[in-house]
Amino acid sequence: MLATVLHGPGDVRFEHVEEPRILLPTDAIIKLSASCICGSDLWPYRGLQPMNGPAHMGHEYCGIVVDVGSDVTTVKPGQFVVGSFCLSDNTCPHCQHGFQSSCVQREFMSGAQAPYARVPLADGTLVATPEVPPEDLIPSLLAVSDVLGTGWYAADAARVQPGSTVVVVGDGAVGLMGVLSAKQMGAGRIIAMSRHKHRQELALEYGATDIVTERGEAGVAQIKALTGGVGADSVLECVGTQESMRQALQSARPGAMVGYVGVPHGVEFDGQSLFFAQVGMLGGPAPVRRFLPHLMDLVLTRKINPGKVFDLAIPLADVAEGYRAMDERRAIKTLLRV
Repeated sequence: MLATVLHGPGDVRFEHVEEPRILLPTDAIIKLSASCICGSDLWPYRGLQPMNGPAHMGHEYCGIVVDVGSDVTTVKPGQFVVGSFCLSDNTCPHCQHGFQSSCVQREFMSGAQAPYARVPLADGTLVATPEVPPEDLIPSLLAVSDVLGTGWYAADAARVQPGSTVVVVGDGAVGLMGVLSAKQMGAGRIIAMSRHKHRQELALEYGATDIVTERGEAGVAQIKALTGGVGADSVLECVGTQESMRQALQSARPGAMVGYVGVPHGVEFDGQSLFFAQVGMLGGPAPVRRFLPHLMDLVLTRKINPGKVFDLAIPLADVAEGYRAMDERRAIKTLLRV
């Protein structure tokens, strides 16, 4: 089959690869209903993350099960499923504690920018819908697999409460999903930090009450001005750079929580500043599996529409253009039609 392979910085190819097959009795094979490009895919694409040879790209997925291994009991061929980008058995102590992204058998999904994909640990990773969903819900269900689940985790880790003041650092797809998530959790005020008009508009649609265009010290000063000098109760850090992390910590009031989900690149902490800030932190790779049933239900009952974050939809064969569009910030997130 033809699938997406990253050979090096800026070198994305849609080329022939071996069709996936059952390798272990815990595997499933799915036919993708749609695929997409993640912001984290841009790190190796930009040469900011090392690669060990060509990489089969894609870790966000939903689709129809076409085959299962002999040990798989929770899903069967013909069912529509959504899975997490972190593969887990959902039974180990960490999974049972709600941190499936730290499963003792954890693997990271790959190869989903393709017509078919192999999903290891299928029983613990995949969740089936009651019936095959209508076509218009596919983008939103695809978003649940990673970008919405990650934004939701940022809000959950930051302990967003009804009526609370929330700051979202980052206006990429995850940041926008963080805004949506904070709104669903009942936040009273949601301050989105964004410089881009289209992203600002979507943030406002998803529930943002204020937009701050400044960054760095100026951005923090604006947050303090908007909160009467206090700072936010919860801060969602959705970028992963030194500037964004500093901005997040300085925007938080004493006793606040920072939920950080941006994959860190060059982030360092000053122990004394952290000590006197009196701010809590929780983050890392999102345990999407914990949230899958709830988020899928919100989508299936049309209470949320995370699929609007896909502002570019192109055929899978044009995947290289999808990477370019996101790299050049011409698109927030690219949907790949399979």
